[in-house]
Amino acid sequence: MRTIGTVTRLQIQRGSLKSGEKPTRTYDPAPLLAVPVLHVSPDGALGASSADMWVVDVHHRSHPVTKNEDGLHGISLGFTAHYEAMRQHFGDRVAIGCAGENIIATSDRRFTYDDLAAGVAILSPDGKERVRLKILQVAHPCRPFTGWALGKQVEPEELKKHLQFLDNGMRGFYCVGEGTGTVALGDSVAILQDMQS
Repeated sequence: MRTIGTVTRLQIQRGSLKSGEKPTRTYDPAPLLAVPVLHVSPDGALGASSADMWVVDVHHRSHPVTKNEDGLHGISLGFTAHYEAMRQHFGDRVAIGCAGENIIATSDRRFTYDDLAAGVAILSPDGKERVRLKILQVAHPCRPFTGWALGKQVEPEELKKHLQFLDNGMRGFYCVGEGTGTVALGDSVAILQDMQS
């Protein structure tokens, strides 16, 4: 295992970040809730609230209007270096976490699917393994997020270049928990085998 970052933000989506009908769907990060601890399982994520209760993420399979019926994107992982690149591309509107990933770790470089394909482990500050995440796919970009990041409705001829920029893992990675465990701020993210590149 090789440590690649430290968890600096944990959050859940209390509801969908996209609303409306295609092609005029809109994006709003307001349903995001920052949490100090995330409970991870193969079904998705639960976030610890300040009222000592667990809040169910909309991608958890037990959520009443789950966005994860197939179980292929219950958890998402992102990196601060990706946010720095998005902020340079789109401007200050892009704050860390606005793309909706559950777990965001500091990083000094960008990662691709191939870098993380072997999976990652979340480690406590003392190095104990908390839970593993199987990386399933990149979170492909969408028109609503792109329009929100630009602060306007995006026309098709302009959309393509922004979607290309946001692809290949820039918007994060969909994962599934391998087993159950808790993730806390300050934990480390480690790759299960050395990166190929």
